[in-house]
Order: sequence, then C-alpha cells, then structure tokens
Amino acid sequence: MADRAQHRGEIRALLARHGHRPNQTFGQNFLAEPTIIDRIVDLADVAERKVVEVGAGTGSLTARLAATADEVVSYELDRHLIPLLEESLTGLDVDIRIADATSVDWCRELDGEGWVLVANLPYNVGTGIVLDALRGAPCIDRFVVMLQREVADRFLSGPGSKIYGVPSVIVHLHARGRVALSVPPGAFEPPPAVESAVVVLDRVEPSPSAEAAIEIAEQAFGQRRKMVRRSLAPRYEDAVVVLTAAGVDPTKRAEDLAPDDYLAIAAQERTR
Repeated sequence: MADRAQHRGEIRALLARHGHRPNQTFGQNFLAEPTIIDRIVDLADVAERKVVEVGAGTGSLTARLAATADEVVSYELDRHLIPLLEESLTGLDVDIRIADATSVDWCRELDGEGWVLVANLPYNVGTGIVLDALRGAPCIDRFVVMLQREVADRFLSGPGSKIYGVPSVIVHLHARGRVALSVPPGAFEPPPAVESAVVVLDRVEPSPSAEAAIEIAEQAFGQRRKMVRRSLAPRYEDAVVVLTAAGVDPTKRAEDLAPDDYLAIAAQERTR
C-alpha cells in the first residue's frame, strides 16, 4: 500500500484541497509518518481479523488496516472529514460511521466477537474510551492505541508509583499490556505539544470481583493521603476487620495496594 502512504506533504495537500484545517477541539493530530503506521498495523496483527478504528482522520491508518484486515469499521466524529476520506479510501472496503466514540455501545454496534481496536486516539477522550471498552466491551479483545505518553505510562504503572491510580487498576484487572512504541511529536501533522506512545493491551478474563474492586479503588484513591482503614471506613462497619481478612495492611495507602489487593478486599465483600 505504498501508494496510499500519507507523508506530511500529502496530508497538507489533501487538507488544502478540501479546505479543512485540523480541529484541535476534536484532537486532530494526523499521523504523517508511514513507517510508524506500518509498525502499528504489524503490532495489531489484524490479518483476517475484524478491526474497529476510532478517529479515521485523513485515512492513512485506515487504508493500511483495510489492506490487511478482514473487516474495518471506522468511527469519525468530524463529518467535515468525509470528503477527504472518500478520496483517500477510494476502492477500499471500509465502513465509516459518523459518531462520537465516547458514547458508542461497542458490542451492540459491532457484529460478533474478536474485534481489535486500533486507533490514534484524541488525547482528550482516549483514556475514557479505552477504560470504558475494557470494562464494558468484551467483544473487543485487543487494543493497539496511540495515547499521550503520560497516559500510556499511567495505564501500566504499578503500586508505589506517583502515577499509579484507578486507571492502572482497571487496566491490570482486564488486560495484559505493554508500551510498544514511542512516537515523537514530529510524526504528526500538526505536531502535538507532547510525546505519544502506542500501547498494546490483550484482554484477560476478569475476576467476578473486578467491578467491586474498581469501586473500592475509586473510594481509596479518592482520599489517597489517608490510610485505607480510614478512606474505606464509610464502606464497612469495621474496615480493619475486612482489610485484615483480605490480607491487606490497614495502615497502607491507596497507592500501596496492588490490583490483586483490591480484588482480595472485594472478595471479602462477597463472603459477607
């Protein structure tokens, strides 16, 4: 698909032909480095698989996915990009849907299971899209997503880290992941003000206590400077008894507890 590659000059020309300026409200920083697009597609491993993309943009990643995957459904919020996409995706079988991905019911709209979500996600909504899909869209079993580097690191951080928090707990309870690729600002048109990274997440079967564990983590991190025996006191008649039974030191703070600790606390709830 070398003829579909979109370098910076091609993207600028495409935007100019259609009178479109990147809309920062929509987080429009278009990938302008074909070698990175190829790496993302390789990481996604979508041969003969079904792919859902969030943010078709100018279609450079979309085109590469369509050349490899069995089916591509691509969501785009900005309807002004449709004429650009019609040009850049000519002859390719892509289902472009104009919709806000933050409110999509994925498993209602996507046919069957085994989907791979591949996306250059807008920074302002990327965190919510990934976390919501992990918790509520089991039809998507793999994520290969571009995020702000800070968000990528937060997703995969562990106890004791300053950036460890509820997003980290959610990711660890629902997936196994890694930061697979660092991406500099110069790979985009226009360049963003921050570094980016591609994260690969493979879904795992969550514990029956996963949602309760997340709720407990949210309450604990809501008062992260307090010991958990205090931050969780409103939830339990005797938080110390519950925490001790779960094998958790009641004097620890939220950032000291691993995701499995939150699962252990939630499991204690199920037995009471």
